[in-house]
Amino acid sequence: MLLRLKLSLSFLHSAFVLLAALPQAAWSADHGAVEPEAPLNEKIVRVPVQSSPLVTLEVTVYMPGHSAGGGPFPLALINHGASHDPMNAPRVGDQFITWYFLSRGYAVAMPMQRGYAHSWGHLTPHGCDVLAIGNDAAKDIRKVLDDVKDIPGIDASQIVVAGKSMGGWSTLVFGAQNPADVKGLLNFAGGVKEGDCGKPDESLITAAGDLGSRTRLPSIWFYGDNDQTFSTATWKGMYAHYTAAGGRAQLVDYGDFQKDAHAMTASGAGLPLWIAKADAFLQSIGMPGNEVNPEYLPRPEPKASGYASINDFSAVPYLNARQKTALFASYLAAPLPKAIAIGSTSGMWASGGFDPVRSAMRQCWRVSQYCQLYAVDNTVVWPRQESAPPPTNFASLQDVNAVPWLHADGRQAYTRYLAATRPRAFAIARDGGWGQASGIDSINAALVQCAKGHEECRIYSVDGDVVWAAR
Repeated sequence: MLLRLKLSLSFLHSAFVLLAALPQAAWSADHGAVEPEAPLNEKIVRVPVQSSPLVTLEVTVYMPGHSAGGGPFPLALINHGASHDPMNAPRVGDQFITWYFLSRGYAVAMPMQRGYAHSWGHLTPHGCDVLAIGNDAAKDIRKVLDDVKDIPGIDASQIVVAGKSMGGWSTLVFGAQNPADVKGLLNFAGGVKEGDCGKPDESLITAAGDLGSRTRLPSIWFYGDNDQTFSTATWKGMYAHYTAAGGRAQLVDYGDFQKDAHAMTASGAGLPLWIAKADAFLQSIGMPGNEVNPEYLPRPEPKASGYASINDFSAVPYLNARQKTALFASYLAAPLPKAIAIGSTSGMWASGGFDPVRSAMRQCWRVSQYCQLYAVDNTVVWPRQESAPPPTNFASLQDVNAVPWLHADGRQAYTRYLAATRPRAFAIARDGGWGQASGIDSINAALVQCAKGHEECRIYSVDGDVVWAAR
């Protein structure tokens, strides 16, 4: 029997935190939307897994597409990791696994373990018997799967099971039952550590061999080298014992990830490390593995523009020295993924969340005009001015004496130009005239200023480039 309950999503919407403000130039740091703007068709269901006493689990179900009446969709059942505070654990964790499957056209079911969030019951401790821990979870996974695969719109013949950390271990133990309705397993940093087990690593390695001897389902394992929960020696030992015993598994070692590889699936910065491998694995087992709903993942990162290096404060457009110190310095210190957008009077950076690019641009337009992305992560993507001539090798930007035609007052003006805020441009005329502008449409503004009393004005420099070409 499946009991369905619809709940509000209001608590999932992002909050924006103001860091600082200057008169006439406010900015803030947006910590990012927590989910895509694409339709989630979310419902929360309660699945009974024990009759006496009654225990039901809270299960979040997402359907892809703009209409809840679509489908049938393949199903990915995703198992979450452990928490030090189970009752306050988030109902949707490691969201990027979820958003990945939605982008590939899957429905997603995420059960909360016993005692987590609004699931009833409690977990039974088993010490170092990690197989018993996994078997308890596997029994509940089976009952959840039997219920949710009957939800209208789900294709019960196309199912994969995935899990992160403790959920990854539960996924592997469940897979050892060789369920006929499941085609493959995805294990993200799977494992378990009980506080009353003196040798958790040894127990995992030994148990992995037992699972490998019984499992016929194919699986893919994702682990990183600086995982702060499971050491490299542990997960490599698990994989070696699993495959040596006959388990069909592919290992993806994605190396170091930020400060803790165990957190890779909770960050959009981790997506390039595993998406292509997951796609190939799904396709190899006859499951969909192509992007069909790109709106469920962050937009692709723009390419470097070559405008400036990320640490060049002088290149940052529009902002004054105080703004650069407060805004841009704080952006450089923020963790990945991140993005900063800058407008004519102020800017906004975003870090983390679903799509910091989207968040930074959206918030920049709320406080300024003419907003453009300046950087994504540590890559400058700010474009050169659209009407700027190509850079030349005529002279060094800082070489005041190399500028043609200028008299003494013009060279003083060019010296001031070198300290001006970008976007900027400097124009010169054959009779020694000059024009300088900084801000919106600085190229035309410099030419107009130069043309006041002078003829044949041409652009000498734009931002950090000399664009003069002798005729």
